[in-house]
Amino acid sequence: MEQNQQFLIDLAKMKMPFGKFQGRFLIDLPEHYIVWYKNKGFPNGKLGKQMELVYELQLNGLEDIVRKIQRDFS
Repeated sequence: MEQNQQFLIDLAKMKMPFGKFQGRFLIDLPEHYIVWYKNKGFPNGKLGKQMELVYELQLNGLEDIVRKIQRDFS
């Protein structure tokens, strides 16, 4: 499987591991929370890259791409 496809599948399955929204799928995090992280700085590593992609998807109204992957790969 292509690396980008696997990254999207992993993003679709990933839940926030800590904080106020712990346990919520990253794609379902409130936009204001993702924007706050964008301004503060995303965490290091894979989680930060996933949150940065969520920011871009939300910014462009493309969250449904990840939700479709959730339905197809659950």
